[in-house]
Amino acid sequence: MKTITFRSSIWKDYAKCKYLFLMLVPALVYYLIFEYGPLYGVQIAFKDFRIREGIWGSSWVGLKHFHYLFTASQDFPRVMKNTVILSFYHIVFGFPAPIVLALLFNEIRINTFKRITQTISYLPHFLSWVILGGLLITILSPSTGVVSGLIHFFGFDPVYFLGDPAYFRFTLVVSSIWKEIGWGTIIYLAALSGIDPSMYEAAVMDGASRWKQTLHITLPSILSVICIMFIFRVGNILNAGFDQVLNLYSPNTYSVADILDTYVYRAGLTQLQYSLTAAVGLFKNVVAFILVMLTNYAIKRMGQEGIL
Repeated sequence: MKTITFRSSIWKDYAKCKYLFLMLVPALVYYLIFEYGPLYGVQIAFKDFRIREGIWGSSWVGLKHFHYLFTASQDFPRVMKNTVILSFYHIVFGFPAPIVLALLFNEIRINTFKRITQTISYLPHFLSWVILGGLLITILSPSTGVVSGLIHFFGFDPVYFLGDPAYFRFTLVVSSIWKEIGWGTIIYLAALSGIDPSMYEAAVMDGASRWKQTLHITLPSILSVICIMFIFRVGNILNAGFDQVLNLYSPNTYSVADILDTYVYRAGLTQLQYSLTAAVGLFKNVVAFILVMLTNYAIKRMGQEGIL
């Protein structure tokens, strides 16, 4: 009897909010078509896929492609290493950057100046890496670039940032931070706006400096948001920025810039190894799922709220 009453009350609540649920339909349709629908094609990772035979007509080969990746492929260890290294740099240097910038924005008291600086920091996010890649190639050119001109002006030899393997990863990380740092501050600024101002007033009465207010009030108040964003970032550790790398790397920098996504691009679209690249994609998703679950578990063990 209680079960029937409980279920009927749930359906009554749904009926009251039917128009709100109706607004969810486009999003649900999108995810069904573009996120869950393609899962049908995952099976080609376990088949010797032939276009003429189709997915159902292709023969099953089991874990053949995974065995090749982990034991026989000469490229996979290199691209895996490059992907992990670049993602590690992005986490260490790129993840804290929008947090720091959001804290700096939060300290600005002149609203007009604050809005202008925020808008300027957002702008690079809306430009594709095709445009930014051409801009960086021009600016960082060792012969005609502005940066090389400044280096030469101070008496040093020009540096080929996009052609020298020793500087390429540094260039990738810095340019990625520059592009996304402003956009990444939006979530943290929203979290900062929810902090009770009376907490700062009480801290001022106790003689706390701005640094101590940030350390003991601001950061603890947005720590839950930081943890959630960190979980998502760790889940993307095998996504090192396909668009950026594809538009900036060259044969000279393959040794340090070739990542899983560019490997999939070449093997899948130029060499037509669809089953092999599907295996790589499935491997990435499984690793991402495991990392998200482990990171979420660790965050919750530390007393913070996770995503599950």
